[in-house]
Amino acid sequence: MTIVRAKPDDAAVLTDIAFAAKRHWGYPERWIEQWRDILTFRPEFIAKHETCKAIIDGRTVGFYALDRRDDRLHLLHLWVLPGAMGQGIGRSLFAHVLERMRELGCRELEIESDPNAEGFYCRMGARRIGASIKQLDGQPRQLPILIYELKPGPG
Repeated sequence: MTIVRAKPDDAAVLTDIAFAAKRHWGYPERWIEQWRDILTFRPEFIAKHETCKAIIDGRTVGFYALDRRDDRLHLLHLWVLPGAMGQGIGRSLFAHVLERMRELGCRELEIESDPNAEGFYCRMGARRIGASIKQLDGQPRQLPILIYELKPGPG
């Protein structure tokens, strides 16, 4: 597997991965439709945000996108194709994010997580610091807010 910077013309492939991964969790299709804007990647987004993709045998199988605000990075997206889950791709992408944190001199990574992904981020070393409440179908939906603090180390 290689992890490389995504290009604006990767937008359709990244969109397909995000939709497939979100559907993997069994959400109703009406919810998926309400998330269409969030899950649709446009070339301008990729050009503006650091977006990296994981490639296996010439096929994009996952990606992440970052945003920097002051001295903190925000993990905007991390998605893996359902058929490629359980193979360490998410773990490798997250490790790549941590490398970028070190290179950029950032100490903290903030993540607004889907509830289904919270366990993954906690296993990676993040901890919950709060929640964001969003309305969906007139009901409050709690999204975990997590923080990953980079430990001081050599280098």
